[in-house]
Amino acid sequence: MIDFKKLVSEYKTPLYIYDLDYMSSQYTELKDAFKARKSILCYAVKANSNLSVIRHFAKLGSGADCVSIGEVHRAFLAGIPAYKIIFSGVGKTDDEIRQAIEKDILYINVESEAELSRVEIIAKDLDTTCRISIRVNPNIDPQTHPYISTGLHDNKFGVDLGTAKRMYIKANNSQNLNPVGIHFHIGSQLTELKPIYESAEIVADLVRSLQNLKIQLKFFDVGGGLGIKYKDENLIDTYEYAQAILATLKGLDLTVICEPGRFLTANAGYFVSKVLYEKQNGEKKFLVIDGAMNDLLRPALYSAYHKIEAVTDSKSDVRAVDIVGPVCESGDFFAKDYPLPELSHNDLVVVHSAGAYGFGMGSNYNTRGRSAEVALENGEARLIRKRETFDDLIALEKEFLD
Repeated sequence: MIDFKKLVSEYKTPLYIYDLDYMSSQYTELKDAFKARKSILCYAVKANSNLSVIRHFAKLGSGADCVSIGEVHRAFLAGIPAYKIIFSGVGKTDDEIRQAIEKDILYINVESEAELSRVEIIAKDLDTTCRISIRVNPNIDPQTHPYISTGLHDNKFGVDLGTAKRMYIKANNSQNLNPVGIHFHIGSQLTELKPIYESAEIVADLVRSLQNLKIQLKFFDVGGGLGIKYKDENLIDTYEYAQAILATLKGLDLTVICEPGRFLTANAGYFVSKVLYEKQNGEKKFLVIDGAMNDLLRPALYSAYHKIEAVTDSKSDVRAVDIVGPVCESGDFFAKDYPLPELSHNDLVVVHSAGAYGFGMGSNYNTRGRSAEVALENGEARLIRKRETFDDLIALEKEFLD
């Protein structure tokens, strides 16, 4: 059991808490599921980019899936070796591409013909060869929230099969490109196995057709997206997940790359906030807390559900309340009509499943400093990011005052 009161007494609120031991168990479970074949787990840094979290996965042998050059730099700083770093993302700048090539990472995931041309031009300018993979869009409905669906033709990610084949031929004929992998990622928070299997089957068949053209790939990148339990979701068994993917690769000598993020960190994280007061407008009850949408955006952005726990001595019956923050937006809420007992000033509210897409999507809206982050490991707590101060927020501005 986590002693939230003790942690809050030392680190204050709002506060993010991460259970690193839980992250280790999730990593080991997924890695073991692929033990029948060569595999690399590349942690999706965007899920939780705290350097101590990335370092934790580095110590476990993880690689890193990055979607900005900033994340690439974070991966290096945290101890991920270059040969385990992948650079993905639909809108890489010339400077980002150049830096990634110079750092000699495992490969760049290319998302379009235009991007492939830019990579080739920049590699030629550097008088080198760049390893690339191409993100294929298999046009399979992932059956997830539309905002986190990425595998359909009306999503901005990847290219269709015909375009991919044309790009591989171009890359294979280039002196400055080395096609080594193929990649697909159909969405996040996936809870159905069938779309994953169908996508893997389509992409594996493309690999076979490329072999007939003497284009030999080494890496089969299945992306991430494994769902986790926020409320009552039926989850995909990791062994069945791995077996479904491996079943599509018969006869192919490929290293599987998987890019888990949410699966590793979401349920390892807790966001803790303090009750300011309760208020009532007509028949509507509000619980106002010191955390806000700038700290945890998912409920406002996706209407995402998070389990919320009250830490209180209250013995009152539960009633429905809207849990809201201080930010000046009607969208600043964590839950609506959520059942909680009557709470008092300084009671605590704990938002569960906050270890992924929590702090990393935060902002300084309303000139609010972002919260501190604390790691729990082997029964010990340690600070892994200081709470931001007002001076931190204005550091890049105050020198320009008249």
